[in-house]
This record gives sequence, C-alpha cells and structure tokens, in this order.
Amino acid sequence: MRISEIFSSKQGEGFWTGVQSTFIRSVGCHLWCEYCDTKYAFTKEGSIELCVEEIVEKAILFGNRHVVLTGGEPMLHAELVPLTHQLSRHGFAITVETSGTLELPVRCDLLSVSPKLSNSTPRPPAPQELIERHERNRSRLDILGRLLNKFNHQLKFVVDTPDDLPEIEAFLAAHKGVSQSRVFLMPQAVDEMTMDTKRKWITEYCDQKGFRYCPRMQILWYGNQRGK
Repeated sequence: MRISEIFSSKQGEGFWTGVQSTFIRSVGCHLWCEYCDTKYAFTKEGSIELCVEEIVEKAILFGNRHVVLTGGEPMLHAELVPLTHQLSRHGFAITVETSGTLELPVRCDLLSVSPKLSNSTPRPPAPQELIERHERNRSRLDILGRLLNKFNHQLKFVVDTPDDLPEIEAFLAAHKGVSQSRVFLMPQAVDEMTMDTKRKWITEYCDQKGFRYCPRMQILWYGNQRGK
C-alpha cells in the first residue's frame, strides 16, 4: 500500500476532536477538490510502499490507541480491508475518512464521511477533463446510503458561503435517517482569520438545525502544516 505519511497528532475534527491519534495517509484520490489541503497525497512523489504488517508495526510504535486512515481517498486501496482488520485485532480504535463515493468491507469504529458539495468542484484554470471527472464522481448516493446504514458515522460538510446551505438540506432530505447530531459543518479555511470570519453565520445555522459547528482545530493548534 503506498503511503504518503504516518504521524502522531491530535484529531482536529469531529466526534474525537482532541484525541491523540496516529494518522496514516494513503496516496491517490479519484476526486480533485478545489479546497483540498493535502494535494501532495494525490501523487506518489515522496511516498513509500509498505505492506500491511509494516503499517501496523509503525502504528504500534506510536503508542496511540486511535488510528485515523485518511488520504487522498483510502477506499481506493483494497489493502485497506486487511489493514483495518489487523489494526482492529491489535485493539486500535479506527477512523476511516472518506468521501463516501467508494465502498469496501472495512472494519472501523467511526466512518468519517465528507460529502462533496458543488463548492468542491475544481475551477479554471483546472483542465476541463478534470472538472468533468470530479463532477461525475463527487456524489454517489447509493453507495453513501449503504455506508451510513452499515457503519457508525459522522458527516462533515465543508461550507464556504451561505449558498452552500441549501445543498446540505437537499442532501439530508435524500438520507432521512441521518441524525442531526452526526452532522458537522466546517468552514472552508486554511487559516484562523478566515475561519473566524465564517464562524458566526455557520454557528447560527447549526443552532437552528441541530448540527454541530466544527472548526478545524489543527489549524488553530499548529497552523496549516503538513504532518500536524
């Protein structure tokens, strides 16, 4: 399995915010979100190839109980299945972060799904082919419905402007069984100042709908740094 990086840090988003965790970031993604802050994981440059047993050994050495499998898109890799099963046998609490557009029989304690709104679509000068591919692949309601029924989950929506909010409501209308308490709204931001400018209207909307405001705490703790 090709790995971009493995590091220890505090989880900055969602239910387990603040929990010291080992992050295992795989290489590759079938999407190309406009706001993605880990585009370095899209290519093999600087990555290493490790077998499942080697990845598990490195996770053990960090000494954290929680492991976050992220990317890129970790569901692209068939090796994710034996990796999650072996990590589970070693007693790790596992989060798998995904766009919810691919499906594998993984084992995890929390499926952290980030559905892609239209604000995720690449903008020119991105190649038209890339834009069209992203639009084709960014939403798979059939796959997502199965994932939400099968796994303990959280939904993290990246919001940029109030125009994004009707999309969230339409999405949740298509998945009527989703609990509002599992919905997190995160500001699209790479620095504290930008997050703060969006905080007020997002928190007001969350209060109205019973959602949770989710600042990207890793930015507040460490800045927008790789491996943090």
